[in-house]
This record gives sequence, structure tokens and C-alpha cells, in this order.
Amino acid sequence: MGFAFGAHGIGITVNGRDALLGNVRAALAAGRGFAIATLNLDHLVKMQRSTEFADAYARHGFVVADGRPVVWLSKLSGHPVELAAGSDLVLPLARMSAELNVRVALVGSTNEVLDAAGQRLCSIAPGLDVGPRISPSRNFDPCGVEARNILADLAASGAGLCFLALGAPKQEQFAALGRELAPSVGFVSIGAGLDFIAGHQKRAPGWIRILALEWLWRAAGSPARMLPRYGRCFAILPGLTMLALRSRLRGG
Repeated sequence: MGFAFGAHGIGITVNGRDALLGNVRAALAAGRGFAIATLNLDHLVKMQRSTEFADAYARHGFVVADGRPVVWLSKLSGHPVELAAGSDLVLPLARMSAELNVRVALVGSTNEVLDAAGQRLCSIAPGLDVGPRISPSRNFDPCGVEARNILADLAASGAGLCFLALGAPKQEQFAALGRELAPSVGFVSIGAGLDFIAGHQKRAPGWIRILALEWLWRAAGSPARMLPRYGRCFAILPGLTMLALRSRLRGG
């Protein structure tokens, strides 16, 4: 697994987008369920405060690096990994699902976003079968009765892939439960990915992402929400840097 990010032993299990897509293709073709988590600093902050979140993460078979700091820390540790942002997985997975005749489900966000995202995905991936589009209630408990009912519906729908846009930690906890209750479904936690596809949120331009400044773009767009989050993320970087250096000195 390489470098473990913190006390819970969470690490990257798949090195990069191409490797992940290869694993997912094999799983979808065989009708095997799975769960994909996209690790970033915000998730690591949340894991420090929530053992339940860390436990849910540990039940994901596929964990990829969703943030540049995670990539940089992996390189510093001597176990380099490639970036595989969750939002960048939506379109290739939709096209793959259309190619393999796998039904796709959308869970999270709002009904308006789900409808728009579903139409957009079908236009980008001709032949794509978008099945259930489920917007949970405002007080959604990812491990409660509503979650279990949604998972029962997903299992009965014949969906092989489910995009989760519930935000962390709800989407990862829901996916972990889904591995038990809907074992034939592949769950992909994508955060705001459906909002980007639907055009309800504007993602940073490509050149900003190349410069690793997407966090600054998001902070400028929603400072009251994002600045405290990024402050907490920056606060854990020194400790993670020391862990990475120790891992490198120990040879992993």
C-alpha cells in the first residue's frame, strides 16, 4: 500500500487514473461490486476527528489520490502516486459503462442537479443507461433506515455503477454500507462531480488545475465555507510531512 497517511493506516491502493480505470473495467465486466474513495487533506482532517469515517474508508478497495498535497507527500515518502481527482473520473466511467452496457445510478445532490447531470452524461456517452436518480432527504443518515432503503432499491434496479455526490464523510460511509447491502454495485464517491457535470457549479479552468491552484479558486468562490476548511488542512501538513520523511528514511 505504500505510505500510510496518519494513525489510521489509510493509504493509496491504486496508483493513478489509468490503473484505476483498468481495475474498474474488470470489475464491471465481471459484475463485481467495489467502492472508490478519493483521498485528500480534508478527508484526513475528518478522519482525525471521526473513527467511523476512517473505518468506512478502510472498507474501500480502491483509494486514489484526489489532491496535489497527497501526491506530493507520497513522493516525499518514497512511494510516489499519480493524481486521480474524483471529478475527473465521472466522464471516463460513464463512457465505460455505456460501452459495457452497465446501468448507472446517481445518488446525492438535488433532483434538479441529478436530472441535468443524467441528461448531460447521456449526451456525452451515447447509449448510457442512467437508472435511479435519488436525492436523499436533508437530514440523511448514511447508515440509517433511509440509506438502507436506497441501497435495497439500487440492488433491485440492476445498476452496476453508482455515482455518489453526498459529500464527505456521508458518501464514503454510505458506500461502505453498500458493500454489504448491494455487493454487486460499484460505488464512486465524487463530491461535487455531478454539480460540475450539470453546470450548477463551475470548476476551476484547466490552467488553474495544472498550477495546483484549484483550492484557491474554490476559496475565492466560497470563502466563508472553504477558508476554515483549508486552514484545517494546512494545519495537518507539518505532521504529515514528518511522517512522510520518516517513511522515506525507513525505506517505507
